[in-house]
Amino acid sequence: MNMAVQDTTNTDQQQERKLCQFVEELLEGRVTNIERLPRWRPAWNVDLKRGDEIIKLHIRGERGGDVSPFPDLRREADILTLIRQQGIPAPRIYGFCEDPQAIVMQNVPGTRDLSQAKDNAERLSLAKQYIDAMAAMHKLPLDAFVARGIDLPHGAEAISLAGLEAYYPLYERNKTRPQPLLEFALNWLRRNVPQHRIKPSLVQYDSGQYLFENGKVSTLYDFEFAMIGDPLADLASARMRDNYEPLGGPFSELYRYYQEVSGEKPEPDVVRFHTALFSTVSAMQFSATVATPQPGDPHDTYIEFDIALRRVVVHAMAEAMGAEIAPPAINIVEHGPNAELLSMLTDAVNQVQIEDEFQQTKLNAVRKIVEYLGRADAMINQLQAVDMQEAGVLLGCSFAHHDEMEAALERFVATASTEHDLALLALFASQIERRVQVFGQTAIGRSASHIDLPAL
Repeated sequence: MNMAVQDTTNTDQQQERKLCQFVEELLEGRVTNIERLPRWRPAWNVDLKRGDEIIKLHIRGERGGDVSPFPDLRREADILTLIRQQGIPAPRIYGFCEDPQAIVMQNVPGTRDLSQAKDNAERLSLAKQYIDAMAAMHKLPLDAFVARGIDLPHGAEAISLAGLEAYYPLYERNKTRPQPLLEFALNWLRRNVPQHRIKPSLVQYDSGQYLFENGKVSTLYDFEFAMIGDPLADLASARMRDNYEPLGGPFSELYRYYQEVSGEKPEPDVVRFHTALFSTVSAMQFSATVATPQPGDPHDTYIEFDIALRRVVVHAMAEAMGAEIAPPAINIVEHGPNAELLSMLTDAVNQVQIEDEFQQTKLNAVRKIVEYLGRADAMINQLQAVDMQEAGVLLGCSFAHHDEMEAALERFVATASTEHDLALLALFASQIERRVQVFGQTAIGRSASHIDLPAL
């Protein structure tokens, strides 16, 4: 076995031994099974025997890297505990492991896969049950959350921009290259805050995540990014999730249902604002991991997030600004100067045989990056040349390098008046739409090709 693989395996086994020991001491039982889930974030399902009882546990580990605005995993455990205590469906928290840091929680039965529901009527019922839980969460008193250290924003700007202000220090700290699209979006958002939204709520912020079993929602999950802010931010993030993880019914119908159960009046423009905001902060979150990748990062996942989220940013902003996005023309070339070497690399990767399911996921990640690299080898020079030509027309200058163009665009965005908004949006939309045309058929780029914001 390769030494790097051996070291990784040993580290994983050491973590699992520590987790098993912690769980056995915490719950005074014996672990009979521990299963590492084949996903990019560390997570395990555990069976613990205590007397005649089998306790089903889920262990949620740290995501790793500097990509979270709220890196303290205890924060999520506290929020889950509080919402469960107040009647919101959430997993029971048993304890918190310090080394390795992980939340030990109830393994709630159910699935998120709505294709497992028996019919469309059940899917719609599940979606409405989820909306019921969301609306109930938005009505929770905030004192207990503030007492646990959750920031309470005051005033329209602080409430509407709670997510932006939470993510911005992470973005600013890790920024290693110009980000003209994101700086443009940030400026637009700060200039277009809904000034009448002055009532804060607890929001999941990365919403739309629930499990169901036998036609009933069994739990909400993933409160890593929960905060206090505008409740319509949850509608916006659920709307985005509906692209790749359907909620169970037409979003417009679910939004109307939310209005019924919450008493909120229809405010589609505010939902559009928060769609633009959530996509922007999400792209900010992963911008540095692509610009400056770190060892151990789930690189394929971060590239996928980056291209998909940037496309959502331009589509959400176009919707909020009432603008149209026209697909740009591009001449697709299938092979680049390193095609033969990439063919060899693909073959070499395909010759690697791994039995362990978790290590297979890592090998599949390599395959996806190699495929993506092949498209980049064929097209990156053309993409960058067109980017520089279009930006040169807008800025009235020429560029020798793509990095020079990005820096010039960021400087322009910082001082540009609102009269340039539509031209800048069109420029950034052309850039990302060309990349989706090039990479959209790859495993990494496929999710970006299916961006479609549901109607309100």
